[in-house]
Amino acid sequence: MFATVTLRPNRWDWALLPLLLAALLAAAYGAAQMALPIASAHAATISLDPAALPGYLLRTLWRMFAALAASLVFAILFAMAAARYQLARKVLLPVLDVLQSVPILGFQAVAVLPFIALFPGRQLGLECAAIFAIFTSQAWNMAFSLYRSMRTLPAELEEASAVFRLTGWQRFWRLELPFAMPNLVWNMMMSMSGGWFFLVAAEAISVAGQDFKLPGIGSYIATAIDAGNASALAWALGAMFAAIVLYDQLFFAPLLAWTGEAGRRSWLLDCLRRSRVLRQAAGHLPRLLGAILARLPAPGAAVRKRRWRLPARAAETLLLAGCAWAAFRLIAFIHGEAGWHEVAGVMELGLVTALRVMLLTLLASLLWVPVAVWIGLRPAFAQKLQAVAQLLAAVPVNLLFPVAVYAMLHYRLDPDIWLSPLMVFGTQWYILFNVVAGASTLPGELRLAAANLGLRGWLKWKRVYLPAIFPSYVTGAMTACGGSWNASIVAEYVSWGKTTLVAHGLGSYIRQMTDAGDGPRLALGISVMCVFVLAINRFVWSRLYRE
Repeated sequence: MFATVTLRPNRWDWALLPLLLAALLAAAYGAAQMALPIASAHAATISLDPAALPGYLLRTLWRMFAALAASLVFAILFAMAAARYQLARKVLLPVLDVLQSVPILGFQAVAVLPFIALFPGRQLGLECAAIFAIFTSQAWNMAFSLYRSMRTLPAELEEASAVFRLTGWQRFWRLELPFAMPNLVWNMMMSMSGGWFFLVAAEAISVAGQDFKLPGIGSYIATAIDAGNASALAWALGAMFAAIVLYDQLFFAPLLAWTGEAGRRSWLLDCLRRSRVLRQAAGHLPRLLGAILARLPAPGAAVRKRRWRLPARAAETLLLAGCAWAAFRLIAFIHGEAGWHEVAGVMELGLVTALRVMLLTLLASLLWVPVAVWIGLRPAFAQKLQAVAQLLAAVPVNLLFPVAVYAMLHYRLDPDIWLSPLMVFGTQWYILFNVVAGASTLPGELRLAAANLGLRGWLKWKRVYLPAIFPSYVTGAMTACGGSWNASIVAEYVSWGKTTLVAHGLGSYIRQMTDAGDGPRLALGISVMCVFVLAINRFVWSRLYRE
């Protein structure tokens, strides 16, 4: 039992009270809007008046943080299972590769109807579908980052876990999660930016021949693009910048400072630490968490007690059976609907997009790895650039459509070449964020040793920097590559007002089949994209992970 303590607020408690009340009001407003009838979303008219932007921004942020919370829970469960159990690793890693390769339109096509059926007549079903779509743009890189950190736990921490006889849960909360936090927080920032990037697709939903637009920044941008209103896009960009600065200062900056990253300070974290009420409440948390963890069985203990274990071959057989069934259905569709000639054409389009993705990922790596290492080694400078980097990563490629269309038409440029940079515009930041996180955790004694040995230039990069950041780079490059495949659906098919530019590729094929409502051919395009992404992950990124 805990002793009763009289809490006497100090001035810092009163200073933090408005922030707490504002957060509670925002949560209540978002929850109330989700309970509206579904007809309100069907009949909704998105106003391009800048005065409507604060309300739209609040609705969008509510969805994005709900998706981020779900992504964090998913990442923890995935990483714990995959890092500790070989059987789970054999099943979950290929499954996550498949999920990462499916474009957001594919998830949306499958998820909308079940969510609407789950909450009939209420807008909550559409809101859950939008949150799920944003979740699919946030979760995968967080899961990969946490899994990689848990698999590369330093030997001294492993020894400490054995010496103190920590249970599985205690080991996770006291060793693995604190060790993984810097990389995880940077990937959470990238996930938020990725959510902005695909926001237009998440908030504009089509189902059963009906179009729904959930009030938010994504719907605002989609309406502005349809109307060819460049000033509205500028207002949307300004609102996004304000939101990013706000949640950077109120959420991510305190998190990074709390993880102990060198040179990090946060005014909000300082206020929280000076708060008497919060400090006294936080003093009970370690004991409460310790009591809970002591009562929880170690992960897998219940399975060991029952002495029942699913053989690895049985799990692999089930996985192969599922793949065989999906292949059978795909072959039946090809034979009955499309024909092998069309499949060959779609595979050719996939190869074109694959070449674009790999070339752009290589160019982005050559550009951003040196910059990211330089930033990561200077924490004070990294803190100043944090909000700017998040803004650049968050800008939806749709906002560049006016510039792209004007440049293409004015200079008569080839869309097959000059639309390609749009694919990597929003995904190159995965490389930057992950390498910055890797470089920021470089031990100071290692840098001092390199200086004492007189290592300079390429030799210093080869012996110190590249080995230190390589796991973080592979995570970032793999996620950037997967994100570029998703971005190809938007980047290879550009519309502004009544003007449309199309580049040959798999992304434009999927977009055209989506607009035409051709479900079978949309499934064919998504399946081909999954095959290419899985092949690249299997033969490129997986081998680099093992290096």
